[in-house]
Amino acid sequence: MKRLPGNARRELIARAAGRLFAQRGYAGTRLDDVAAAAQVTKPMVYRHFDSKKALYLALLEKHERDLPAFFEGVDDLVESERVARAILERWLDYVRENQHAWLMLFRDSSGDAEIQAVRERVSRRARGVMAAFIAERAAGGMPAEQIQPTAELLVSGLAGLALWWIDHPEVPKPVLVEVATRMSEPALRG
Repeated sequence: MKRLPGNARRELIARAAGRLFAQRGYAGTRLDDVAAAAQVTKPMVYRHFDSKKALYLALLEKHERDLPAFFEGVDDLVESERVARAILERWLDYVRENQHAWLMLFRDSSGDAEIQAVRERVSRRARGVMAAFIAERAAGGMPAEQIQPTAELLVSGLAGLALWWIDHPEVPKPVLVEVATRMSEPALRG
């Protein structure tokens, strides 16, 4: 294997770990398995991540940092359906590329209290990002007391759709965009 720069090797390890955590959960994944899947030595894994827990948390925290990116660049779109489609197209590409994040967040219940707390924090962040976007787009068109529950409905529904798509990869992305747009568009109406 040719020598990779440190950040590329770290990404290689993270990708391999993400796939294993998604398949086996936190409890069922060993760092020996991560090293083998990444085709590196276990000391190389430790060079980039202090522990299995640090690696798992790094993957969850990356997903948390990525959340606002789905809404970037849509401010110039006037029509709410175009806004919803632009966000959903970007989001579904992310889901396809980062399936492990959805499985780690919504299907893996293993891990200690700190891991559980980070999962909950990521979920709260997703709801917060969605609620802020809805509040901005609604601009008085939605009663304030409906913004948070609407954000919860969309985040939960879209998370469920992501998990369903992971289980049904044969379904083309445009079908999901249509379904999700129909569900999301009224809430994103400006």
